[in-house]
Amino acid sequence: MSRLTGIFTPNLVPLDQRGEINESELRRYVDWLIDRGVHGLYPNGSTGEFTRFTVEERRRIVEIIADQVDGRVPILAGAAEANVRETGAACEYYHELGVRAVAIVAPFYYRLGPEAVYAYFREIARNTPVDVTLYNIPMFASPIDVPTVCRLAEECEKVVAIKDSSGDLPHMIRMIQAVRPLRPEFSFLTGWDASLMPMLLAGCDGGTNASSGVVPEVTRKLYELTMAGNLDEARRVQYDLVTLFDAMILGPEFPDGFRLGASLRGFNMGQGRQPQTPTLVSDLEALSGKLQGLLAAHGCGADSVGSQPAVAGSGEIGPGQVNELVETIMNELQRRGVALA
Repeated sequence: MSRLTGIFTPNLVPLDQRGEINESELRRYVDWLIDRGVHGLYPNGSTGEFTRFTVEERRRIVEIIADQVDGRVPILAGAAEANVRETGAACEYYHELGVRAVAIVAPFYYRLGPEAVYAYFREIARNTPVDVTLYNIPMFASPIDVPTVCRLAEECEKVVAIKDSSGDLPHMIRMIQAVRPLRPEFSFLTGWDASLMPMLLAGCDGGTNASSGVVPEVTRKLYELTMAGNLDEARRVQYDLVTLFDAMILGPEFPDGFRLGASLRGFNMGQGRQPQTPTLVSDLEALSGKLQGLLAAHGCGADSVGSQPAVAGSGEIGPGQVNELVETIMNELQRRGVALA
C-alpha cells in the first residue's frame, strides 16, 4: 500500500440536543471537509474526543464516516482502547470497514517505560490485520522514544507510521533520521499545527491537524506550498495558521475552541459532553467574536456547507436551514437554562 501522506483531519463529532451523535450533520461535515481538499480523515482522535464516547459509539462514528467517504479519501481510524484486547478488537472491526490504517495512542493513565510501551505495540502489531500508526502524545500518554520507534519499525511490518503530537521538532528529526534508513516507506505525521511547515521541511509526510477541521483550505494550502518549495508564501500561511490555532487551543478547554470554530463555519456542532462551567461559557463567548474576525480575515466565514440555500429574493429558506435554525435556537435556550416543556 502507498504511504500515508497529506493532511488527515482529526474530525470533530457534531452532537444533537440530547448529546448523541448527530449523524446527518456528521455526514454533511465529512462531505464539506473532502470538498475543501483534505487528503484523509482521522476519526476518534483527541480532537474528536474519543475518550468521551463509548466503545459502541466510537465504532459507530467510524461506520458513518467510512460509509459517507465511500472510498474518496483514506481513513486513519483511531483505535485506542484501554487495553490490548479491546484495542485489537477495534483494529479488526475497522479493518472490516475498509480503513487505510489505525492510529493507536501509547498506553495512558498508567505511565509506562520504553520497554513496556514497546511490548504493548508489538503485541498489537503481531495480531492485527490492519496497518498501525503509532500515536505519540506525551502530554496525555506514555511517551514513545526514538529507540522504541526504531525497534517497532524494524520488527513489525504492520507498523507503518507515527503520528507525533509533541510539537518537538528535534525529536521528529531524530526519528526520521533513525527510521528512514530502516524503513524508507515509513510515514511521519505531525499533530502540531503551529509547526506544520518546519515539520514538513524536516521530512514529515503530512499532518493530523486540528485546525484542518475548521480551516481545511488553509492547512491544505500550507501543505501544498511547502511541498512545492514556495517557502515565502508558505511561511506567510504558517503564520496565519498559528494565529488561528492559538486562538482555538489556548483559550477555552480543549477541544471546545475547535468545536466553536466549526460552528462558525456553519455547522451545528452542539454542546460537547464535558459539562460546561461558567468560566468555559465566558471563554467561548469571548472567543466567538475574535474567531469570527480571524476567520473572516482569512476568507473562511460561514458556508452553506451542503444545506439548501434560500432562493435569492424569494424570502424563503430551505428545509435544511429550518432544521439548523431550530436546533440553534434550542441549543441557545438550553445554554441559558430556559426550561422547555
